Amino acid sequence: MTSVAFLVDQLYTPAPGGMGTYVRELLPALSRADPSLELRPFHSRVSTEPPRSPLPGFGIESLDQDIRRLYPSWALIGRPALPAAFDSVRIVHSPVPAAVPPVRPGQRLVVTVHDVAFLARPELFPPVWRVMYRAGLRAAVRRADALIAVSRHSGEELVRRTRVPAERVHVVPLAASPPEQNPDPEAALAKLKVRTPYILFVGTLEPRKNLIRLVRAFRRLALRGLPHRLVLAGPIGWQSQGLLREAAVDAPGEVVMVGQVAPSDLDALYRSADAFVYPSLYEGFGLPVLEAMARGVPSVVSASSSLPEVAGEAAVPVDPLSVGGLAEAIERVVTDPGLAARLREAGLRRAGMFSWDQTARLTLDVYKAVLQS
Repeated sequence: MTSVAFLVDQLYTPAPGGMGTYVRELLPALSRADPSLELRPFHSRVSTEPPRSPLPGFGIESLDQDIRRLYPSWALIGRPALPAAFDSVRIVHSPVPAAVPPVRPGQRLVVTVHDVAFLARPELFPPVWRVMYRAGLRAAVRRADALIAVSRHSGEELVRRTRVPAERVHVVPLAASPPEQNPDPEAALAKLKVRTPYILFVGTLEPRKNLIRLVRAFRRLALRGLPHRLVLAGPIGWQSQGLLREAAVDAPGEVVMVGQVAPSDLDALYRSADAFVYPSLYEGFGLPVLEAMARGVPSVVSASSSLPEVAGEAAVPVDPLSVGGLAEAIERVVTDPGLAARLREAGLRRAGMFSWDQTARLTLDVYKAVLQS
């Protein structure tokens, strides 16, 4: 039996995002793929507890150390060690390079790197985050037996920017979560004060998502008489003041911010949207794109970083720096029923090519490889 200690701190953050989805979906999928695998999720001391069990069916062990001191200490000096209770595990897996737990002799370390956006676009991150991510990534490159990249683009960027040997990098794509269908989407929209028709964005509201340009593109369409609203669903992230000011401008077009919503309400938002738009400047994968496609929502997706790799031919690509290009692409999708129908069908096929069971199988291959090395 192989035992794996898996860090799950992302499940305890106010905005788990794609990394939280990765942890929440991968661990059950690993158990399905290999029932003999002993998974031991653990977390550091955090300031808030999730409102419900973050990982049903798993017992989660707790470290009596604060995350704000633990991560820098792990990265810079490789201490403190995990408690003696973890001595028997064969593999330690961290889902983020900011956290690189030290391992004992005979143990193997696996670290998942979702992206290197903080190296490629440092201006899009708070200075403190940049320092923490860089220190953690250096430690991961130096100490990990294997690095998992969630897309081919992320893997290539990781090799290019850190000069880590390519044979230590394994590409393991993500997948859309199984939809938690809302039986009464109209009631969900009424609760969220969202009226149809609308265009949807899902993700953390932060500079990397390029939402100021999206709002400006939407305003142009509203000036031309497009009846849609723009709905932004997701938690407010750092440096969001510019977006809040832009959304509050007295101009045609209603911008609705619904915040972070429950999974069933998010399902209702996806299914009732006329179009999904993801204009991000840089992504390691882009889970919301697959989530929209899995529900048959016609999509407009940025032609940057990993997003063309994820969307394939199933979305309208757009230059994220072009407000005019964004407006034109959105207008095409919501005014051309034939195009929308083709995108729905293509999106469903594309999303079906990814699954968490496949992610788990490829992750198990990484575990086997490091144990044999």
